[in-house]
Amino acid sequence: MIEIIDLRSDTVTKPGREMRVVIANAPVGDDQFEEDPSINLLQERIADYLQKESALWLPTGTMANQVALKVLTRPGDDVIVSKESHAVWHETGGSAANCGTQFTSIGNQGVFTPEEYLAAIKPKGHLMYPPTTLVEIENTHNRAGGIIFPQNYAEAICAISSEHRIATYLDGARLWNAAIALNQPASFLAAPFDLVAVSLSKGLGAPGGSLLAGSKDIIRQCIRYRRMFGGAMRQVGIFAAAGIYALDHNMERLAEDHANARLLAERLSSHERIILDPDTVQTNILVFSLTGSGPDAPTIVNRAKERGVLIFAFNNHTIRAVTHLDVSKAQCEQAAEILLEIMDE
Repeated sequence: MIEIIDLRSDTVTKPGREMRVVIANAPVGDDQFEEDPSINLLQERIADYLQKESALWLPTGTMANQVALKVLTRPGDDVIVSKESHAVWHETGGSAANCGTQFTSIGNQGVFTPEEYLAAIKPKGHLMYPPTTLVEIENTHNRAGGIIFPQNYAEAICAISSEHRIATYLDGARLWNAAIALNQPASFLAAPFDLVAVSLSKGLGAPGGSLLAGSKDIIRQCIRYRRMFGGAMRQVGIFAAAGIYALDHNMERLAEDHANARLLAERLSSHERIILDPDTVQTNILVFSLTGSGPDAPTIVNRAKERGVLIFAFNNHTIRAVTHLDVSKAQCEQAAEILLEIMDE
């Protein structure tokens, strides 16, 4: 039987035995009445972690992003984001359908400078331009290969936003990875922003759940739109218990995922058909391109699957691999060898 090494995403992890015990024994209540003790504890923990006044649990990161847009923008507004951001590429047009916003994508490789941001702002009250009312930063940036957004840029961008009365939102689905890689508390990275999202189902390995954190006033507004989007649930303390376990046991080990991603990158970059600079791999995601001298990315993905390695094609020439707690160093070494062999076929 072929061993499966799943590098498609860090969302494919499964709860281990200890996490399942915690889930089974979680105290629960009706969260819509704010009576689920596990959810309440998790929300307090996240608010404390991020040094924000309040936090709110939501079932998914996409819903968190959509609720944030609903609270911080109005239909017809312009939102400035990095190129290839999650909100533009991976939410099936929800931002247009749910919130009526348009995006202005700027920068390169998941990052934009304060100067680029300032130049992209559309003024309020203009005869033709939609007003820029929100800037959204994705940290780490998925499609750019887990790139960490420079904190000095984030602070300057948020300062510019304050001057122009523009709201600031941090899509921190993988903020924990950035914090571990930088050896900085997540609260430091979250500090400049009005509203912050974090995920428990990616690097931390919980089976579901994201949270928004911000001022009490903003979170009160988020509660309404969470219900509007169908995210107000009942006895969801089972998810909260998994999230608390993940915070307590799976945070520091993220450094192992980063090391495994760099190992993969170093091995794969040696092949002439792979375009990848290992120095750009900062966290647990590597995105590499293929030269035009062989099979395309979907073909490589299918051949790898036949040999037990699961990876993800962004397009015909680009592949992503993501390390996580369910793949070991030895499995990453094995996956690299298999992929190199496929490249030689």
